[in-house]
Amino acid sequence: MFSPLRLPSWPAFFVAPVIALYLAPAFAQPVAHPSSRPNIVLILTDDEDVASHRFMPKTRALLEDRGTAFDNFFVSYPFCCPSRASILRGQYAHNTQVVGNELPYGGFEKLRQRGLEESTVATWLQAAGYRTALVGKYINRYIPETDGVPPGWSDWYAAGNAHPSYDYTLNENGRIVAYGREPEDYLNDVLTGKAVEVIETSAAARQPFFLYVSTLTPHSPAASPPRHKDLFVDAELPRPPSFDEADVSDKPAVIRNFPRLDEPALAWLEDEYRRRLRSLQAIDDMVETIVGTLEATGALDRTYVIYTSDNGFHMGEHRLVAGKDTPYEEDIRVPMVMRGPGVPEGARNDAMALNIDLAPTFADIAGIEPPAFVDGRSFLPLLADPAQPWRQSFLIERRQLEEQFIALAERQGMTAEQLDPHAYVDGLRTAEWSYLEYGSGERELYDVVEDPYQLQNLIKEADPILLADLAERLDALAGCAGRQCRELEDLPLGDDAVRPVSAQP
Repeated sequence: MFSPLRLPSWPAFFVAPVIALYLAPAFAQPVAHPSSRPNIVLILTDDEDVASHRFMPKTRALLEDRGTAFDNFFVSYPFCCPSRASILRGQYAHNTQVVGNELPYGGFEKLRQRGLEESTVATWLQAAGYRTALVGKYINRYIPETDGVPPGWSDWYAAGNAHPSYDYTLNENGRIVAYGREPEDYLNDVLTGKAVEVIETSAAARQPFFLYVSTLTPHSPAASPPRHKDLFVDAELPRPPSFDEADVSDKPAVIRNFPRLDEPALAWLEDEYRRRLRSLQAIDDMVETIVGTLEATGALDRTYVIYTSDNGFHMGEHRLVAGKDTPYEEDIRVPMVMRGPGVPEGARNDAMALNIDLAPTFADIAGIEPPAFVDGRSFLPLLADPAQPWRQSFLIERRQLEEQFIALAERQGMTAEQLDPHAYVDGLRTAEWSYLEYGSGERELYDVVEDPYQLQNLIKEADPILLADLAERLDALAGCAGRQCRELEDLPLGDDAVRPVSAQP
């Protein structure tokens, strides 16, 4: 069981079949002719929830209809910087030790101080002959003017805290370029142009490329270009059963202490929702342009395009006004679609895949073996055989307070330290259960099949044997590393199956 006195341990530290003509055997050595290997384009949005993805017709037509949608794709730590570090390294946050956006929890400084940039999916692919390019947001607190170009990137067009999308700077391969407030300076459109340059240059050079396009929307203030200013002006804020939850008596104290949403909060949420939908349309345009450029250069048929988000987003669920960084479904579940060589078209896959699987999947596509520290796995085998054995559970983590919880503490005359136990959460997600342990000693258990909105906490009425199995598996995963994580995730609950198989990764 998780205790606020039991600090998480920080360890120092798949083979997949061929699914397409261009795909090298999983984890093989690099092939002799790099130009024959597939290209990889990752489009990562910032704070996109699953429900809003249906308002992106171009993305759905070009990626979802022409590829496979992963309906159970999750992030293990639903917060910006921890999730982005996991994407780069293929590790759970307790192994990267990046558990926040600011020091001492995390941020760019911690990533660099810990030497994590020395081995990322970018360095692996670059060493294998890929041209690698980052376009957009890198890691929170990265400063374009001072922080340079990390190892592994052939092309670098990185923004800092540029969420307003105007009056910002980019580090363009070491050169600092300032942008203003003209319509053509709108950040998402500028990033689209940089992505086009990378694709065209790489295609002309006949060099395989890894293009990581990281938007800064729909993150607040959810800026959109002038051409979209009249869209969604009357869109109605969704109100699922968990919206402004009436009875939170079975929730942890940190949720119970939130008041019902009042009229000003509801009005703000509605405005925020409309702005978020408008900002997503520029990303929809970006996807159309990127796919069109891949087609025009003749690269589309040998390119995997993956679209997902760094975390989900809640908008009034469980009385939480707007944000992420909770262990609830709205925040840990994200949209994910993929098209490319051998990817079934118009298919849907319900296996539980994670953001820690992205890096090893890209290594698999490139035909290289990722380092032993990687906790995730390639999901390419799911595309060849969706019914094959897969992970049975995964870890949910949170290790710091979100701003709205700090504000709540202040309103109640409490210090953040007094509320701190609620900031620590270890969770276990299976196909049926969401089991959560808070540092305060409180626990939650939801049947996510019968109760997908997580309205009824079953912790007081659940079978003690089930609770013991869930707690034991959670305890094991909370300190896992490398191969051990995968072995634990694959085991069914019950008996001795929850105990680690390998002492070392």
